[in-house]
Amino acid sequence: MTTLSRARIAVAINPSANQGGSKAVGLRVVDALRATGRTVEELRAESYAELEALARAAVRGGVDALIVVGGDGTAQLGTNVCVNTDTPLGVVPSGTGNDTAQGILGMPLGDVDSSIALVIAALDKPARRIDAGHMTWRGGERWFCSTMSAGFDALVNERVNRLAFPKGPSRYTVGMIIELIKLKPIHYVVTIDGVTTNEQAILTTIANNSQYGGGMLICPEAKPDDGLLDLLMVRPLSRLAFIRIYPKVFKGTHVTDPRVIIRRGKKFRLESAGLVGYSDGERIAPLPMDVEVAPGALPVLDTRS
Repeated sequence: MTTLSRARIAVAINPSANQGGSKAVGLRVVDALRATGRTVEELRAESYAELEALARAAVRGGVDALIVVGGDGTAQLGTNVCVNTDTPLGVVPSGTGNDTAQGILGMPLGDVDSSIALVIAALDKPARRIDAGHMTWRGGERWFCSTMSAGFDALVNERVNRLAFPKGPSRYTVGMIIELIKLKPIHYVVTIDGVTTNEQAILTTIANNSQYGGGMLICPEAKPDDGLLDLLMVRPLSRLAFIRIYPKVFKGTHVTDPRVIIRRGKKFRLESAGLVGYSDGERIAPLPMDVEVAPGALPVLDTRS
């Protein structure tokens, strides 16, 4: 990675992140980078797919870094563009959920100026390489940086994506309450590093990040650079028990409950009839799905303070 002041930087601005609020943040990022003397390619499109295509073209064209402005879905866009390349990814958080930016990249939330300053400083440092998760299913594949979910948490994501109100992380709480009314056990066939078990659970997440869902410490010991993924399952429980456990997830203390199971591995397969997998807030595909860690596959700007 070059650290020359004239480095070429691409900035991808998600037009739909945070109900369109990312556009103004994106312009601030572009202006700040140009003020440092760097050449900046501003990438904007009407759709997520078009924006990803523009970002891929920029990386193939030799930009020295890709910075995305948005939430976790936008971070996943950048992950899929930068994975297995030498072009580092930076994220300026400006979405509904910003768990990749906060939990993996160490970015502050609600402070655009500080985020921009960290990105600019990181352009003059060596890139950091972290693990990425590779999802495959019949007819497709996709990479993720933070989490993949299938179960109650994925249903909440699906609900959140349809909510017009409220804005911000509180949408996850509202979505959870709505889906809690329909809570029921789910049967899974789970394979971890070649060992298959039948499981009953209400929630299943495979994590490369300690947090998801707007700051929930779902897998508090997960690390994005240990060459492993953490699988969390919550055994069947009543609605009342779920409500009692739920507040603990914001501190990561839910893992002390015996109905919360965490296992680590490199290769996973999830099977369950009628379930759809979600990743970083984005709808991916119906199960079955295979998930494998790719150690050090994703270069990122080292924005940790």
